[in-house]
Amino acid sequence: MGATTVTGRRSHSRQAGFTYIALLLAVAIMGVWLGATASVFHMSVQREKEQELLFIGNQFRQALESYSAGSVGSARRFPLRLEDLLLDERTLVKRRHLRRIYLDPMTGQDDWGLVLGAGGQIVGVHSLSTGEPIKKAGFAVKDQNFSDKSSYVEWVFLAKIEPVKAAAPAPKAVPARGSAQPRP
Repeated sequence: MGATTVTGRRSHSRQAGFTYIALLLAVAIMGVWLGATASVFHMSVQREKEQELLFIGNQFRQALESYSAGSVGSARRFPLRLEDLLLDERTLVKRRHLRRIYLDPMTGQDDWGLVLGAGGQIVGVHSLSTGEPIKKAGFAVKDQNFSDKSSYVEWVFLAKIEPVKAAAPAPKAVPARGSAQPRP
């Protein structure tokens, strides 16, 4: 009877050892699978943030162009602060060129890199993130200069700076038929 007990214990001990190895193998496989899934998830999140950055950057670009186009007088002006895009009080009719100051999707902050023109006027914005973009090609025409950039800092959303059109010459007065010609 003693031999049977010893044999039974050994059999049970070996079976527990195989179960333990199988469990370790399953945990290792799950770890590799979770690591791969996390990597894919991270890439997906970064691609979404890039799309959001492109949208928000173009909102800023359009707002800067709208602000400039609404300039009074002969000189095109750009804002001195981003907040000036929220409520433009330069004319009697108040305009909102931008609904809100968006957060930079890459940093999660409301700080943007500013491209300054003459007199400290803001003519463009860019992200302050030094991360490397996933998207390297296939941009819309207005964002074509973002191709092959190594950092989001290089994705600069510049407003079109159009020169002020010179005033058209006054049309020459043509006398009506039968009217007297002015004499010198």
